[in-house]
Amino acid sequence: MWKTKRSFIRQLPFILCFLFVLGSCAGRVEEKAPPTFYPEPPQQPRLQFLTAISSDKDLAVTGDGFYEFLLGPEVSFFNIGRPYDVSSSPGKIYITDRQIDKILIIDLATGRMSELKDRGPGALRAPAGIAVGPDEVKYVADMQRRQIVVFGADNTFVRAYGNKELFEKPVDVAVHDNRIHVCDMARHRIVVLDKDSGKPLHHIGTVGSAAGQLYKPTHITIDGRGNLFVTDAFNFRVQQFDGEGKAVRVFGFHGDQVGGMARPKGLDIDREGHLYIADAASEYTQIFNEQGRLLLFFGGPGNGPGNMYLPAGIHIDYDNVGFFNRFAARGFKLKYLLYVCNMSGPNKINVYGFGDWTGE
Repeated sequence: MWKTKRSFIRQLPFILCFLFVLGSCAGRVEEKAPPTFYPEPPQQPRLQFLTAISSDKDLAVTGDGFYEFLLGPEVSFFNIGRPYDVSSSPGKIYITDRQIDKILIIDLATGRMSELKDRGPGALRAPAGIAVGPDEVKYVADMQRRQIVVFGADNTFVRAYGNKELFEKPVDVAVHDNRIHVCDMARHRIVVLDKDSGKPLHHIGTVGSAAGQLYKPTHITIDGRGNLFVTDAFNFRVQQFDGEGKAVRVFGFHGDQVGGMARPKGLDIDREGHLYIADAASEYTQIFNEQGRLLLFFGGPGNGPGNMYLPAGIHIDYDNVGFFNRFAARGFKLKYLLYVCNMSGPNKINVYGFGDWTGE
């Protein structure tokens, strides 16, 4: 006991010195970088870059600074490697990491990151696309298993759909009502399965470049009315199909100008029918309306705030706005979030907020 007191007394001058320096620094006000808006001022902003998530420390709950000084910063055990796709549920973000072939889970309430414990019959080999249903069931397209691997709300293995006879290279998955849509890149088609039985119902697309044909599709999404949107990557476009698989509309064209596509990848659609499409070559994401007219593009190459570096999967999230309000600029009211996976560069998951400007 006396030894502990003597040790504390010997360290007391150093602690007092630190407190003096800490108090002196408290008066300094660090200048915050201006928010990154799209479109840029003086136009009215509709989208703001909020933050980037690259490890579990980027969203950690803020602790006591003095405590961290004495004991050292908390060590980060999870770094995102090569994020390919992203999805979410209330309080959670799910990321497919192609560097370690695992699903990473971010708990937004705690700022902690963990791995989905796939093992045994649920062991993943080469996971690509991921979709999370409203029941928090996870559907993962595994390219090496040639299956859709399903995990329940408790993250335990439930079942697997398909086999090497049905799929050659399943790269993405989307679920609507009682149907599972699987994007098979190697066979240039979308296979539609019955969710209960797992039996194939029909497929959409044949190889080619005509309307309704596909060439190496990579990503899919489905809107609330059952319309299917497919990244027709090597035809440099996105195609829309109705619930029966009939071709409806084409978004984009081959080119490097505004509205064009060079290497289209991830896509998602908001509740108002606006389609978001990421391009890994231009490193921009473009927003189209229901008629296929370009409304806005954002991002751009680089490592700065809001820039993209080989973007892949994207995902719109209405459930977790509250966790990111602290990043929103004063006078900007968030409506929903957009996540963009960057497969390279220091910023792995870009988080943007779509909203309304209410300030001056």
